[in-house]
Amino acid sequence: MATWIRNGRLADTITGVFEEKDLIIEGKRIEKIIPRGQFSEGGESLDIIEADGMLVLPGLIDMHVHLREPGEEYKETIQTGCLAAVAGGFTAVACMPNTIPPNDCRSVTEFILEQAMRAGLARVYPIAAITMGRKGTVMAEFGDLKAAGAVGLSDDGSPVADSGIMRCALEYSRYYDLKVISHCEDLRLSEGGVMHEGEISTRIGLPGIPSAAEEVMVHRDICLSELTGCPVHIAHVSSAGSVELIRRAKDKGLPVTAETTPHYLTLDHSSVIGYDTSAKVNPPLRTREDVEAVRKGLAEGVIDVIVTDHAPHSSLEKELEFDKAASGMIGLQSALPLVLSLVDEGCLSLSRAVQKMTIAPARVLGVEGGHLREGSPADVTIVDTDARYVFSRDMILSKSRNTPFLGREMKGIAHLTMIGGRVVWQRKASHPGS
Repeated sequence: MATWIRNGRLADTITGVFEEKDLIIEGKRIEKIIPRGQFSEGGESLDIIEADGMLVLPGLIDMHVHLREPGEEYKETIQTGCLAAVAGGFTAVACMPNTIPPNDCRSVTEFILEQAMRAGLARVYPIAAITMGRKGTVMAEFGDLKAAGAVGLSDDGSPVADSGIMRCALEYSRYYDLKVISHCEDLRLSEGGVMHEGEISTRIGLPGIPSAAEEVMVHRDICLSELTGCPVHIAHVSSAGSVELIRRAKDKGLPVTAETTPHYLTLDHSSVIGYDTSAKVNPPLRTREDVEAVRKGLAEGVIDVIVTDHAPHSSLEKELEFDKAASGMIGLQSALPLVLSLVDEGCLSLSRAVQKMTIAPARVLGVEGGHLREGSPADVTIVDTDARYVFSRDMILSKSRNTPFLGREMKGIAHLTMIGGRVVWQRKASHPGS
């Protein structure tokens, strides 16, 4: 049976224009895109999806999540992570390799893809490790990982400290057409720190991490990109200095891309006051000036992609003294409304926001999706931008609840998520988050 999505505002992520058009979906692909009011059912049997007053977007893509499987299934599984993803409007996620064991070999990559297939929810793109065990000493077998289904490389959670190895990784990654995603952190500068180094860390007595810990490594990786001519993608940008370094790299025409997260766009280090471990992340939340710089970099195209860095932790890792608690917060179900809040504030245009969560990550990773075209996969997210609700624990479908956004009033939610022409999530009218 064909599906007719009608009366919505269709996003063209190539042009940045929203149009009053309908989608006709046949099987797994988009059959037709037609102006509103110009389609007649005739004798066809159609499943009609009403999108009146809503945005019809290409399925959102999150190129930086942690699904914790294999090894830490008590925090998250591929099934529960993908369920949270589709509820948040994401049709595809790229999962980082810091699992137990890490994704540094063919068997782990294949296991992840098998579990994703069993879950039957979001598309899962494995990011494999740059080095064996993510220890930064011996490069992994990029060819095997690519053949198994990996779409990128990262030692996320750990930097590749050895510049020689990072240079080789960039050179070999280009041969296999795998994007290197760099976790930029100088461990000698961040050692012992648990939050941003500044006035607040001094006042509340917690050891700090200077912005330079991130910026030194951003500068190094930009230099290596220039030396090798190879692309590099900078993960979770948090500081004004990093934004400026990436801006200069792009001005020089270097193949450097970057991402940031909703929490670096909406929170600053004052969130740590009270020792709230849900606000402990790495890199840490920084100053209000850094937040404004990251926002500006996003709006101006210096930062290409919005990701969640969804990092589930159980209460065992979070309900501890601040210095002992794990870093990270979940984000798959809060990302969309937080980004829409930036649009409402005038920090980011709606078209730019949609592009940074759809076509931009697809282009960086070199995967299918991110736009709605006749013949393209029917990965669609319908967004109710007017829905208002309080983000509560019972809305969260992840196994973990570690987020500082609980109790926050939100506006905008995924109304329906479709993957390959199949509806995998639909919000119930009785509950905004169900």
